[in-house]
Parts: sequence; structure tokens; C-alpha cells
Amino acid sequence: MPVLIFADHADGHFKKSSYEALSYGAKLAEQLGTTSDAVVLGTAKEDLSSLGQYGVRKVYHINNASFDTVDAQLYAAAITEAVQKTGADIIIFSHNQTGRAVASVVAAKLKAGIVTGAVALPNTSNGFVVRKTVFSGKAFANVEITSPIKVVSINPNSFSVQSTGGSAEVSPLEITVGTPKVKITAVNKVSGEVPLTEADIVVSGGRGLKGPENWGMLEDLAHSLHAATACSRPVADSGWRPHHEHVGQTGIQVSPNLYIALGISGAIQHLAGVNRSKVIVVINKDPEAPFFKAADYGIVGDIFEIVPKLTEEIKKLKGE
Repeated sequence: MPVLIFADHADGHFKKSSYEALSYGAKLAEQLGTTSDAVVLGTAKEDLSSLGQYGVRKVYHINNASFDTVDAQLYAAAITEAVQKTGADIIIFSHNQTGRAVASVVAAKLKAGIVTGAVALPNTSNGFVVRKTVFSGKAFANVEITSPIKVVSINPNSFSVQSTGGSAEVSPLEITVGTPKVKITAVNKVSGEVPLTEADIVVSGGRGLKGPENWGMLEDLAHSLHAATACSRPVADSGWRPHHEHVGQTGIQVSPNLYIALGISGAIQHLAGVNRSKVIVVINKDPEAPFFKAADYGIVGDIFEIVPKLTEEIKKLKGE
């Protein structure tokens, strides 16, 4: 039976996390000696056949405007029906905001075992064992799924995008579209150079920046690295930065390849939202700051002296 991958998109454009999920699903299918297909909901503005370059054989397109805004219940019902019609027994999601809302509902509808936040391909040598993060990213667990149908969502940035070339067959898929139980009256979009949840690099600031008037220094560093900007909860609560930039246990959880923390002490609630980052760099004048215990690299010093010099050196290296 094929592996079915949910290819998520925003305003018709596919997310980086979707390409990661497609690559992951295709590699898993190769490992199992089967094929991989994708399912796309709503209006797509990109060439769906191009998804074949990430290893999928066929793209099932449920082209209905009801799916142009995310409704978790509608999405779950549609994907469940797609699974039943295609005969897939493994369904792959990205563990992003949409995947978090939809994957568990799909698993419940299909009576399937589920592992969320996977960080590696399953070990299929003796069963189906998936490695995932636990305890807010502080440890790993190996979880076996024994149900006939299996659902896996993968952490963003945990599996690299693998383009193999090729083209996929695009096939319309007719399903029953239910009546939405939630009415969306407005959509407020956050603008910025790099979406926080998709960013490879995140530069984040805390109260050590002393005030919103100093945020330009952080933004200059982020711009030089083509990074997203973020902040700690006290910064958002103080109104220095908007709440959609707040990362932590009660904010957005991120897993970039590089997380740079400027003037953040590293309270446990903040660490819970960022410790899935592959590399953490901390710059703080307090050598006793808890964040240094979680950091891969740390600089003890004044961020107002260090950050401008760091930005200048990065620009030199890039020839800017």
C-alpha cells in the first residue's frame, strides 16, 4: 500500500515543511518497497506535477475552495476519506500548526496509531519504530506503532529536503465536503521577511535589549543572516514586540538549524519552545544565565558591543 503525504500550502504556495514531509514520505516508501503519493487540499497556485521532484508518484488534488482556509475538522474529514479511497496505510504530516491540529483527528477517525514530532525515518527492520522528541525536546523516545494504519508527523527541519527530479501525475479526487462548524470572518496575515515557523535561522531578543528602541540592532543581525526575528514572553507582554514573535512553551515552538538568543536569561518556559533547535548560540552579560547550560556556543559579554561587530563581520563575509 502507498504512503500518503499531506502537502500543506499557504495561499496556494507550498511550505518548506511540506517539501520536508514529501521527501520523508518518499524515502520511507522506498525503504518499504512501495510508492508515495501526495494529497493537496484547496486552490493551488503552483504546478502540482512539480511535487514529483520530491519523490511522489501521484498528487491527489481535492480542489475545493472550502479548503483555502484551514478548518481542522474539514481537513481531517477530507484526508481521512482520501486515505480510504487511495488505500494508503501510512500517512505523513509536518508537525507544524496545521499538522498538529489535523494529524491526531485523522488518526482517531482511522483508529490508527500515531507518533508526533518524529525526527528520523522509522526503523522498519523489526516492526515500525519511530524516534521522536519528548519532555519538550529534552530527550528522545523510540515508539512502536503496531496498528494496521499508521500516522506520523515530522518535526520541521528534522529531515532535509531531497530533490530527485521527475514529475508526478496529478489526479483530481472527489470527496464529500462537509459543512464547516467554524465560520472564519477575517484572516489577519503576519508580514515579514521570513516566516518564524519556516525559518532555518532565528534571532531572538529578551529584556537584555532594554527597550523596543534597540530592536534595530537585532533586526540588522537577522537581516544579514536572512533569519526570522523572535522574542521572549516578557518582551511580548511588555509590548516591545508583537505576540506572534513570542517563542516558548506558551508561544510558538521552533526548531531552526540555528537559534541565536540575545539578552535572554533562558527560563525553562522559553527553553521548552526552542530546545529542538539544532544549534543554540547565547549572548548574555550574565555568566550565570541558565541559557548557557542549554547552549552549544555561548558568549559572555555586552550585546550592545558584540552584536554590531558580529553583524559587521557577517556582512563582510557575504561581501555586503
